Amino acid sequence: MDFPIFHLDFMGNRLLIAVIAILHVLINHSLAVGLAPLVTYFEYLGWKNKSEELDQFARRVMFVGFVITTSLGAMTGVGIWLSASLVSPASIASLIRVFFWAWFVEWIVFVTEVVLILIYFLTWRKSLRSEEAKRKHIKFGVALSVFSWITMAIIVAILSFMMDPGSWNQTKSFVDAVFNPVYLAQLAFRTPLAMFMAGAVVLLLIVIFTEKGTTFRTSVTKTTSIWILSWSIWVVVGSIFYYNVIPDMMVNNLSVAVGTMEFSNWYDSLLIALGIGVSSIVAIALYALTGKSLPLAISVLPVLLSFSLLTVFERAREFIRKPFVIGNYMYSNMFRIDEYPLLQKEGILKHATYVKHKEVTEENMVEAGKDIFLLTCSRCHTSHGINSVVSKFQNMYGSSELNSDAMVAYIQGMHNARYFMPPFPGSEIEMKALVSYIQKTKEYPIPTEGAQESGVSVSIQRGAQ
Repeated sequence: MDFPIFHLDFMGNRLLIAVIAILHVLINHSLAVGLAPLVTYFEYLGWKNKSEELDQFARRVMFVGFVITTSLGAMTGVGIWLSASLVSPASIASLIRVFFWAWFVEWIVFVTEVVLILIYFLTWRKSLRSEEAKRKHIKFGVALSVFSWITMAIIVAILSFMMDPGSWNQTKSFVDAVFNPVYLAQLAFRTPLAMFMAGAVVLLLIVIFTEKGTTFRTSVTKTTSIWILSWSIWVVVGSIFYYNVIPDMMVNNLSVAVGTMEFSNWYDSLLIALGIGVSSIVAIALYALTGKSLPLAISVLPVLLSFSLLTVFERAREFIRKPFVIGNYMYSNMFRIDEYPLLQKEGILKHATYVKHKEVTEENMVEAGKDIFLLTCSRCHTSHGINSVVSKFQNMYGSSELNSDAMVAYIQGMHNARYFMPPFPGSEIEMKALVSYIQKTKEYPIPTEGAQESGVSVSIQRGAQ
């Protein structure tokens, strides 16, 4: 609680992270982890078969990956750090303490990856000067593929730890944190998925970069189709492995994670739709394997479908771990489980730094309620924007009138009614202050400002020197 609260009331804090993170993951999986080995494979085939046309095609595909990963990919990577540090500083601080050396190694690997992609792409034409130069260049492609995968392997350890820390909660061991119960399964799913997505991207680039009806287009289309079909098998195997290691509590969250609260009853239908999406990509790859040319409109579908599937997966992965941001350690409101007994007894305001009031009184009920809202609710909710608490209560009671006693009673047991929500961390009087603020902001719908707009109030306890 020793951080000022950043808050975007029109869109919500979690949506800010989601937009940046999902865009980064789409680029990383399809155009870095997956594309590098596929391009290297095309270059190798070109060298082996003495095909200058195939070599140039590989270079053009790599140009697309190079430009996007070193610009938009790099910016969104930094954007994840910036947005997560603003919105979720306590969880980031905890993860840095646990995974300091993993992140240290990851940054070294990442810098090496950047150097390799620069060398690999910018020296492509020079590699045509001799057989030896081309062999060395292909080795750079292999190295780039390996380092790209290692970067993902390290980050996946952190992502899976947030889902299920396993024995780390008892041992506090770095090794136990890395090799948590979900790690290998998630890595076994993401690796073939990245290769699968890269194949979908290349199918589209084939239509853009090659001439219709040529033998060359037919050849590279068949090669790419085989790549997609081969990896699709491992995507299915990895997804089954992954599903079977997810804790039961998280499995119970899947219907809301995939369909949101509004469409949770459509869960089975949504799963069928996802299955149809994967099957459609496989069907297009099988069609392309016959040697028939793909129309541009059809070649776009595998990209759109695979990107949509990964987006759904990322949303589900983020949601199913609720009510935790770090499983069985820290709730999504940034309060640790072991802090709850003290905070529920003494209140959160007493132990917060950047608040105007240290305790709730009749005179400051609404002002204190705003600070309590920011501390306990704003990580996931807004007052009047997306996922608004005002709208939630209005929809819950089916009326524009909000009853104070009913709201307090709901907040006391909300973690039982909606198991993906954490228990309220504060005292009973702080619940009442929170309700007062929600009622006031409903009556006067002014967006709740975060520290970046309203500034920072620092409350020092009496008697402190």
